[in-house]
Amino acid sequence: MAARNVILIGLRGSGKSSVGRALAARLGWEFVDTDERVEAQTRRTIAEIFAQDGEPAFRALETAVIKAVARGTRQVLSVGGGAVLNPENCASLRAAGVCVWLTAPAEELHRRTQADPGTATRRPPLTDAAGVGEVRRLLSARQPLYAALADHVVSTEELPLERVVETVLRVVTSEVS
Repeated sequence: MAARNVILIGLRGSGKSSVGRALAARLGWEFVDTDERVEAQTRRTIAEIFAQDGEPAFRALETAVIKAVARGTRQVLSVGGGAVLNPENCASLRAAGVCVWLTAPAEELHRRTQADPGTATRRPPLTDAAGVGEVRRLLSARQPLYAALADHVVSTEELPLERVVETVLRVVTSEVS
C-alpha cells in the first residue's frame, strides 16, 4: 500500500519548509506547513499565540491542525519541531503516511535560524536559554521522539536543497505513488 502523504519532521532550521515545498512541486502534491496553517486560522503569528495565550494553547491548535491535515492525501506535510512532544500528534502523523526526519548538527540549525528573518518575528524563542546551547538541549531531548516516529532519516547538512529533495524522493519512492 502506498503512503498517502510524506511528513517532514525535525527541529526548527532542519529545512522542513524549504524541502517540503520543493518536494511537493516535484511530486505534484499539495504542500502543507502546519505552523502556517495555525497562523492562517488564527490570523496571528506563533510568537503572538505563545505570548498572548501560552504554549499549551498553541499546542492545542497545532494538534487540531495535524488531525485535520492527516486525513488528506497526496500532501507533503511540514510539522513544527515540537509536534512530536504530543503522542496524539505522533499517532496521527504515523497513520497519515511516511515520516522523514530531516537532521543537521545543532550548530548548523542555529546558524540557519539566525539567518532566517522570519524566525525572530514569527517564531517564539525555543527555550529560556539562548544560542547554540539551546538548540543542543532541544535536539538532545527530542531526538528519541523524532527517531521513534521516523521511517527514514535524511541529513540536510552541507547539502544544497535539490540534493536533499532528491535524497528524500529516493528514500520514499517505493512508498508513495
